[in-house]
Amino acid sequence: QVQLVESGGGLVQPGGSLRLSCAASGFAFFSNYDMSWYRQAPGKERELVAAITGPGGSTNYADSMKGRFTISRDNAKNMVYLQMNSLKPEDTAVYYCNARRVAGMREYRYWGQGTQVTVSS
Repeated sequence: QVQLVESGGGLVQPGGSLRLSCAASGFAFFSNYDMSWYRQAPGKERELVAAITGPGGSTNYADSMKGRFTISRDNAKNMVYLQMNSLKPEDTAVYYCNARRVAGMREYRYWGQGTQVTVSS
């Protein structure tokens, strides 16, 4: 059974840092999945934060996260990370881990349960 479990969220002051982790299990070929972090703030739509491709490890960030957030993965451990620095109150949201793979005409997409990040003084 495929599962994504996020951890590392919490309360942090503005300007602080957090490192989110996503543990993947049940994937036959984890390294083939493109992994992403999304977030959803109250009353807002879910938005892409950062993404990293499977085999190549290329990264992509939303404009407001560039230079502050870093996504990485450890395929040997089936882990994905999101290092968040210089956090702002507007970064407050539930952060979700996402796995995606396209095989032929089929798309496989999985979500974690989310971890709450609150940036407040």
